[in-house]
This record gives sequence, structure tokens and C-alpha cells, in this order.
Amino acid sequence: MWMIFRKEWKELLRDRKTLFFMIALPMLLFPLIFGAIIFFTANAVKDAESKVLNYAIVGAEYSTQISQALADAPDKFKRIEIDANADYAVLIKDKTVDFILVIPAEFGTNVLDNGPQKIALYLNDAGLNMVYRRVNEIVSDLSDQVQQDSFARLGLSETQQQGLLEPVSLERKNVADERENWGEKIGGMLPYMIFILCLQGAMAPAADLGAGEKERGTLETLLISPMERYKLVMGKFLTIGFAGVTSALITVASLALWGLVLSQGLAIAKVAAFMAMIGWIDFVLIFLMLIPVVAIFAAVLLSLSIYARSFKEAQSYMGSLIIFVLLPVIIALTPGVKLEGHWVWVPLTNVALAMKELVKGTMDYFALIGIFTSTAVIAVALIAFCIHWFNKEKVLFR
Repeated sequence: MWMIFRKEWKELLRDRKTLFFMIALPMLLFPLIFGAIIFFTANAVKDAESKVLNYAIVGAEYSTQISQALADAPDKFKRIEIDANADYAVLIKDKTVDFILVIPAEFGTNVLDNGPQKIALYLNDAGLNMVYRRVNEIVSDLSDQVQQDSFARLGLSETQQQGLLEPVSLERKNVADERENWGEKIGGMLPYMIFILCLQGAMAPAADLGAGEKERGTLETLLISPMERYKLVMGKFLTIGFAGVTSALITVASLALWGLVLSQGLAIAKVAAFMAMIGWIDFVLIFLMLIPVVAIFAAVLLSLSIYARSFKEAQSYMGSLIIFVLLPVIIALTPGVKLEGHWVWVPLTNVALAMKELVKGTMDYFALIGIFTSTAVIAVALIAFCIHWFNKEKVLFR
């Protein structure tokens, strides 16, 4: 078994394509993808904030403050004259204007006597345009001014003003520590990333060790060797599992390294402080829980590779597995699903929930019994099926 493992691992290390998927892809491509997403998102937000918005205003004579505030910012807003009876929706969809303000005739009256006043803002809010936020900044300034004028007319002190604005407030007293707060935000995404990386890293060697051997004609040489079939399977299985774990660890380490290099000093301090809160035992447990998970992936992938007639057919089978891997993680992210009751015994979902709890520091360590038991049972059953599959000549030589 170990002889097969060493042999397969040496062949993988000689294969440039496999090394690319296991090392180069995690170290370069995934950080590049995340960096590109952050870069383009930041640029899109910046462009939306700096874009000069074309606008039209109907009833400008009823509020000189708003019309003047818009006119005083030519680097942000450009006024377009329109017919007051035009179809506003058509003008906005045709991109003649980005938004239209409609000020009613009763605007500017005494709010103490007539109550609050409303201005209609017509816009297309389906995309990232920040029209509402940018216009609301101007309207909010006017609203604050009207509010202060009204308080002055009533002769209210600052304390009385605050009492009227917020007569009863609910003060938040969060008993969760910083680690739990951060863990709740990012802990759920950790298994999402690691599961996909383990599967992705194991796919390339799995397709090669089964279907690839069929195409090269080397499978027959292995089968006529005096070694028992189960040892052949276990050697290939260990190779695939080791490749999956290696790929996941390289990717996570690469993301952490790139994050430290590209982040600002404040961000590094926050990341370092958060990582320091997580004990080494929790890191070890996260890694140990990956072992039966990778065993499940490796057994399924090897079974599919043995069944497939060609390398291409094996890849098509394996690509559909991503859906089945994502489903347990999505369930773990669902509100109300916690690591308790029957969820402790649901394979993959329980591991995703446990990783989140370990990052948060709220792990019930007794739940590890159910997690390791259920996941290990599934893994052993799949390995047994893989050995059974490998012993069938009609499967090997389809």
C-alpha cells in the first residue's frame, strides 16, 4: 500500500498539469481572483460616487435651497431641462437623466402646523448607482436645518430636543466577545472555502489515477502484480486524499500571506489579534476534522475515476460533485441551524458547523464524538465501496 502511495506521489510530482492544479493554482489564481473581485468592486463604488449625475427638477421654485445645493455642485450634478408632463420612467430608462426630483407646491410650509413633507425621487435603483444616497445627503442637510428652526421657534433646550427626537431608546449591551463577533462573520465562510479547495485539489490526481491509467494502458500492469487489490486502492486513495489536504493548506496559507502583504498596518493588526484569539487546539481540531472529509471526497472521486472510460469522462462526473459539496455548507449557513441535536450527526454539515464554532470559541467539544463518528463511518463505507468497485472486472474494463 505504501509502495503504491510513494509510486503514485512521485508520478504526480512529475506531472506539470497536476502540480499546477495543486500548487500554482491555489497560490496564484485564487488570491488573484479574490484580489480582482475586491479591486473591481472598489473601482465600481468609486466610479458610482464620482460620476456626474444628470438630473431634472420639477417644482424648483418651491425649494430654492435644494435647487441651489444641486447647482452649487457642478462636479457632482448636471441639470437637464425637461417637460414637466413627460414620462419620467422613459427619460430615466433612456438615460436622458439619472434622476428626477419632484417638489410639491406645499413644500416649505410650516412643518409644525402641516406635518412632514415629502419630495419624490424618480430613479432606476436596479444597479450600483448610489443616486439615492448622494441626493439624500442634500435633502438630509435641509431636513436638519428645518428641524433646528422648528426647535428654535418652540424655544426648546438641547436636552428637550434630544428627548423629543428619541424619547425612548434601546441601548445595546453585547455580551459576546470580539472573537465571537468576528467568528460569526467569517467562520461560516471557512468551510465553504476549504471544502471546495480540498475537492478541487483532489480532482486532478483522482482523474489521473483511475481513468488516466486506463487511457495509458498501465492499469493492467498493476492488476497482474502480486499485490492485493485493496492495497492498490488504498495506495491510490491515500495519494488523492493527501493531494486534497495539501492543496487546501497551500491555498489558505497563500491567502493569508497575500492578505498580510497587501493589507494596511491597521488591518494586519486586527487580523493578527483575531488569529491570536484562536487556540492551537482549535486549529488542530479543524485540521483533524478535514481528514475524514477528505477521505469521503477521495473515495467518491476514485470510484468515479475507476468507473469512467476516459479522463474526460471522469472530469465530467467529478464536476457535478461541487453541487453536493456546496449543499451541506449552505445548510450550515442557514439561520437556525446550529451544532446541536440531530445536526451533530449529519455528515459534512456538522463539520461546517463545528469549524464555525471553533473559530467563534463557542464549541461544545462533546459534539466532536458525533462529528468524527458519523463522518468516519461514511468515509469507511465509501472506501469499502471503492475497494468493491475496484474488484469488479466489468467496471475496470468498461
